[in-house]
Amino acid sequence: MKIPSFTGDLAVVWLKRDIRLYDHEALDKALQHEKVLIFYAFEPFLLNDPHYSPRHFRFIAESINEINHELLPHNTQVLITFSSVLKVLETLSNKFENFTLYSHLEVGINSTFQRDIAVSKWCRHEGVRWHECKQNGVIRGLQTRINWKSQWEHFMQAPLIEFNPRPEVFLETDTVKTLQHEIPQEENNSQSRSLEDFLIKDESVEQQGGTSHGMTYLNSFLSERHKGYSKGISKPQESRVSCSRLSPYIAWGNLSVRHIWQASKEQRPHTKSKRSLDQFTSRLRWQSHFMQKFESECAMEFRSVNRAYQDLSKSKDTIKLEAWKNGQTGVPIVDASIRCLAATGYLNFRMRALIVSFATHLLWLPWQSIATQLAQWFLDFEPGIHYPQLQMQAGETGINQIRIYNPIKNSYTHDPDGRFILRWVPELQSIPISFVHEPYLLTPLESALYGFELGVHYPRPIINLKEARKFASDALYAFQKEESTRQESKRVLLKHTLADRKAWSSTRKG
Repeated sequence: MKIPSFTGDLAVVWLKRDIRLYDHEALDKALQHEKVLIFYAFEPFLLNDPHYSPRHFRFIAESINEINHELLPHNTQVLITFSSVLKVLETLSNKFENFTLYSHLEVGINSTFQRDIAVSKWCRHEGVRWHECKQNGVIRGLQTRINWKSQWEHFMQAPLIEFNPRPEVFLETDTVKTLQHEIPQEENNSQSRSLEDFLIKDESVEQQGGTSHGMTYLNSFLSERHKGYSKGISKPQESRVSCSRLSPYIAWGNLSVRHIWQASKEQRPHTKSKRSLDQFTSRLRWQSHFMQKFESECAMEFRSVNRAYQDLSKSKDTIKLEAWKNGQTGVPIVDASIRCLAATGYLNFRMRALIVSFATHLLWLPWQSIATQLAQWFLDFEPGIHYPQLQMQAGETGINQIRIYNPIKNSYTHDPDGRFILRWVPELQSIPISFVHEPYLLTPLESALYGFELGVHYPRPIINLKEARKFASDALYAFQKEESTRQESKRVLLKHTLADRKAWSSTRKG
């Protein structure tokens, strides 16, 4: 029996990775209805998923908290539940005569995709219309990448959507609170039951969730910090300032990519650092490009995108894996990067690539063994970028150049004064800077002089870097030449790149 608290035209907005009010197409469409309800579900299966960690849920909670503050003048708030989305929808179906569901498309992990399939099935069965809006220019059901770039640019150039709701369009706060109590709460290991449970500040993680914080980073980047973007992007210490630091706000949808892209284009005529802004906006497109890859072939969460690499035999050495996870490999730039990421949730792109290369190439570990650990660490964990990038850096696409990063060369080049290393590997502070990159080069006499003993104060390298690099290089290049790999590479090239038929034809001849 329906409870006649409201029998009119209701729109329900399901927030996912789009926790904002501005440039929000799903919300804008919903606002055309008589009444609107916004909800976010802390779903038990995600609270217990190995990809996620408390830092993610804290960021989400902060983002929702800010939205609730913005909604105060409209006498409403976000309906927050600790139950499955189906439980939410079933409760709403029993409460209201009818409603229309709005959300953005989510380029998520397999479990969220299966959840969406279940929601779609429920909606069809119950006669509920569900409208999914495109986000970040990613297209569902895309068969070829031909013309994708122009479609993406067209999406980015579309006018931004303002948030300007008419008076009394939202369900009132009291109604939302009543609904919140009526939705069955499901058991989960975290035992969280309120938004406040997640709002425990982690001082080591610098960035807070919410659109206003994202705007602070965007404005400071466009007004000043972008000037050091090109020079500092590869440097682990300098990049913490010169890079935009917008990735978590994009990943959780506090800011739309379109908003950031347009703001960057508007700033371009007013800066002398045009190259930096061009590089930045180019990377925004590449971000969507990788998300489109994952959307088109989400099985890469579990298996190699180039299926031939499933036959590549790798080590399952738990000792090496644990040394990598704990930043105890004996290679300072690797250990500093791991410790920094684990503590703060951020690491620049080059060092991310380096620690993946170190694990998958030099330690010869399968990329699957580090996938969820990295996801937990990255505050900006975005499945659509995570898995394609992980496989590309592991050299298992068959179409990208194999890059086995030399950690020592990168250490000297991008942290020449050892500031980053010494910040995160303080065990090395007693030795001269000339040995910080390679402490194993200290002679016994020098070790005694500085009161530093390798293997006691800091681990010895767990591998011979030169031998490990040769082994990985020989194995990967030999595998790349296999006929099965080459054939799969052609399929991957056609499906996931911007190549046209002429380019496809040339690969067949090669």
